[in-house]
Amino acid sequence: MTASAIDADARNNPGLPDGMTRYAACVEYDGSLFFGWQRQDGQRTVQGAVEQAISFVANHPVAVVCAGRTDSGVHASAQIIHFDSTARRSAFNWVRGVNTRLPEGVCIHWVLQVDHDFHARFKALRRRYRYIILNQSVHPGLFRNNVSFEYRSLQLEPMIEAAEYFVGRHDFSAFRAAACQSKNPVKTLYRLDLERSGRWLWLDLEADGFLHHMVRNIAGTLLHIGAGERSVFWAKEVLSSGDRRLAAATASASGLYLVGVDYDSVYKLPSPPESPSFW
Repeated sequence: MTASAIDADARNNPGLPDGMTRYAACVEYDGSLFFGWQRQDGQRTVQGAVEQAISFVANHPVAVVCAGRTDSGVHASAQIIHFDSTARRSAFNWVRGVNTRLPEGVCIHWVLQVDHDFHARFKALRRRYRYIILNQSVHPGLFRNNVSFEYRSLQLEPMIEAAEYFVGRHDFSAFRAAACQSKNPVKTLYRLDLERSGRWLWLDLEADGFLHHMVRNIAGTLLHIGAGERSVFWAKEVLSSGDRRLAAATASASGLYLVGVDYDSVYKLPSPPESPSFW
């Protein structure tokens, strides 16, 4: 059976084929080394690398499903996936075996056998992202592929004030990419916290779901406000408009990290590793 056939079967069958066991895993990766998460012919992708490594250890083709696909350049410290396999391996052997077959810039932290109804994407209750900004006058020599660089002097207070407009349940159409495939632009943003330590700023966002480029478009808008180029109230105007053309340009992918995905406690998944920081 091919990986695509297994993938299709897992979507259409509420149970699992005979002999199959479902596993969940936590994947960490440096998005600057890959052409995004999703498998693409002729491109180096995280999904392609992970599937190849797991398939080698399982000794049969394996397709993986993730909690949230990330774009080229976007990182993850706690991407959650699931896969099905007939292979019988201990959690230790899955982790050790897969990590020895993965390329530079990606690893798995744990593998856990889960109930057959677990689904990395559709069973996710909340997702969390961190957006990291290096605020200084000169381009960085270090971290250039792992943080967003902002040369303009940023004031944190107006950014925090503007962020309050986004918290709650809203139509985030003004902050979605044109290519976004989500059927519903209404999402609940449970929190949007901003903090600063010296030249470092970071945004922590938690929601029931995110639209394509939603975090980066919100970050771009807050950066304009922090730089004094727009008023705090502009954030509310853009959100209410539902018009992507009125918002700021999409912020750099290099500062964005998927740092956690929450599921029902019945699945007993391990806690995510600590969110990345450079300060």
